[in-house]
Amino acid sequence: MWYLGYFDEAMADFLAEGGLPYQDMLASGHDVQLVHTEIDWRSSLCWADDATVEVSLASVGATSFSLRFAVHSGETLVAEGLTVYVVVATDGSGKKPIPATIRAALGPEPNGGSPQPDRQ
Repeated sequence: MWYLGYFDEAMADFLAEGGLPYQDMLASGHDVQLVHTEIDWRSSLCWADDATVEVSLASVGATSFSLRFAVHSGETLVAEGLTVYVVVATDGSGKKPIPATIRAALGPEPNGGSPQPDRQ
């Protein structure tokens, strides 16, 4: 459960570093909803250990995007994950195409590829 929290916090920081603080995304009428996640544990992380989470864009579709996560404690890779997010409207009307602000905050597509089909 903690790793999902780490991923969520890292996703928000990733978007903020791309120029879109989470509060600004919400104010624009958009949010993201986790629809799928995978975690592979490689080592243990203890309560007092410092952890860092690296985030990278894995794929982008019309309404969803996937982020890869790598959790490290010092030089040790503790866990890797992949999470699929769908863009939704904050008014409860459902999923929406990825707006330009979120698309820009995600950065360049991996390997210079074109958008991938949505996975839900």
